[in-house]
Amino acid sequence: MGDPMPERYMQLAIEQARLAWAEGEVPVGAVVVKDGEVIATGYNQPIGRHDPTAHAEIVALRAAAEKLGNYRLPGCELYVTLEPCIMCSGAMMHARLARVVYAAVDPKTGAAGSVVNLFEHETLNHHTTVQGGVMAQEASSLLKAFFAERRAAARKIPSAEQKPVADPA
Repeated sequence: MGDPMPERYMQLAIEQARLAWAEGEVPVGAVVVKDGEVIATGYNQPIGRHDPTAHAEIVALRAAAEKLGNYRLPGCELYVTLEPCIMCSGAMMHARLARVVYAAVDPKTGAAGSVVNLFEHETLNHHTTVQGGVMAQEASSLLKAFFAERRAAARKIPSAEQKPVADPA
């Protein structure tokens, strides 16, 4: 289990992340692979779908489960551009993924080692192998560029306090 060249799948996940950015979503992308074949993809869509669970991983897991006709995804691997959060990590374990590979760490909400590590709890009934840091620089650069663009756009919009007040006379 585990592709010796995970970069090829991570590159596809980065392409999915770019689709998220194009829609104004945080650029995170995911790909589900089974037996060396990409069976599902996903990218962040919580804003557009008005759905707090529409993270890239969840979108990809749902598509993979639909394709395989099973909510369990044994033998599948998920490649994602950002370390999974608690919600996504829980879904991955419930799906019985064999392996999760992520690119950039998430020091604020990462649940694969940065803040917590759900995958290392021995008392849980399923254990998923985790590998981090694959193409981390590329994924991190994409996220940083997205947020820099958002901050620059926010600076261009004057706040209510800065708008000139009309003379009432």
